[in-house]
Amino acid sequence: MRGIAVAAIALTSVLSMAACAKDNGGTGTGGSTDSASGGCKLADKPPAAAGSTSSSSAGDKVDGSALKVGLAYDIGGRGDASFNDSAAAGLDKAKADFGVSEVKELTAAPNEPEAAKETRLRQLASEGFSPIIGVGFAYAESLKVVAPEFPNVKFAIVDGAVEGAANVTPLVFAEEEGSFLAGVIAAYQSKSCHVGFIGGVKIPLIQKFDAGFEQGAKAAAPDIKIEKQYLTPAGDFTGFQDPTKGQEAAKGQIESGSDVLYHAAGASGKGVFSAAKAANVKAIGVDSDQYNQSTVAESKDVIVSSMLKRVDVAVYDFVKAVAKNDLANLPKVFNLKVDGVGYATSGGKIDDSLKAVLDGYKAQIVEGKIKVSDKPTG
Repeated sequence: MRGIAVAAIALTSVLSMAACAKDNGGTGTGGSTDSASGGCKLADKPPAAAGSTSSSSAGDKVDGSALKVGLAYDIGGRGDASFNDSAAAGLDKAKADFGVSEVKELTAAPNEPEAAKETRLRQLASEGFSPIIGVGFAYAESLKVVAPEFPNVKFAIVDGAVEGAANVTPLVFAEEEGSFLAGVIAAYQSKSCHVGFIGGVKIPLIQKFDAGFEQGAKAAAPDIKIEKQYLTPAGDFTGFQDPTKGQEAAKGQIESGSDVLYHAAGASGKGVFSAAKAANVKAIGVDSDQYNQSTVAESKDVIVSSMLKRVDVAVYDFVKAVAKNDLANLPKVFNLKVDGVGYATSGGKIDDSLKAVLDGYKAQIVEGKIKVSDKPTG
């Protein structure tokens, strides 16, 4: 009887494994299932990377003691655990490394009138701050007005440009390239082969995150299912500062079967992490290394990685370039090649095997063998 029972258990195990292989697409030619991903039939791994790039912020000692740096934050400001905090980190490092004499930080309010942004920038310039950095594309219109009023002040804008303004430096990123790697991470970490993307506001900038994530996930696992949701439509920027809305969106995607969630939603991402924590699924942060952000510390164990949008590098490099009076050598785009975007490994959830895969994809993007679209398919 004991032998019959053992045989029955073995048969049940075989049948369960066969059913699982059928559900997951098996290992098949040209792909494999990976223990980290469980549910996805993975595409062939990319060739190993030949080498690595170096950060654009490396270089010689710079004296910035004559500078007074102004930072005009987007909504959320310092403490958003995301985009603004990355800018703050770059400012803090520049102040420490270059001996900047004084800094001043001002923050936008949700859905504030354009005049408020103009007043903020004008205040900083009138008080003698230069350079002044507008953190976010929302400052583009106000800089069109204010920058010409202060031709000797050096301005910069993150995620935007101001045509015809010689004293405004654009600091733009290849968010789609970093998000491609986030998509690969999601495919390898998912047990259900079903992942989700949550964007704060449905605007072209956030759609770049969406597009890269989708392309990366499908490159790694062609049959993966991807949920998508934006918290607010274009024009309503509260989607970047509504954790409750982020939490509800995340709950909906989890109930639909997603077990890895990637957000590009600013402070609303705190709600995404809370929902992931409550449901014991995984999440991928954005902009900053969110595993190490104190404001989301209670959810850190579900954060497997973050897509690093190195606003800190851009702010740091811009201040450095101003101190050296050498703006011409700033990167035109902060992309994977200059480590302007990337991925975080804090928390130890990206093992050496997955890191090799990610670095292989990164190398193909840097070499131009993979072209990452900045527009989602739907």
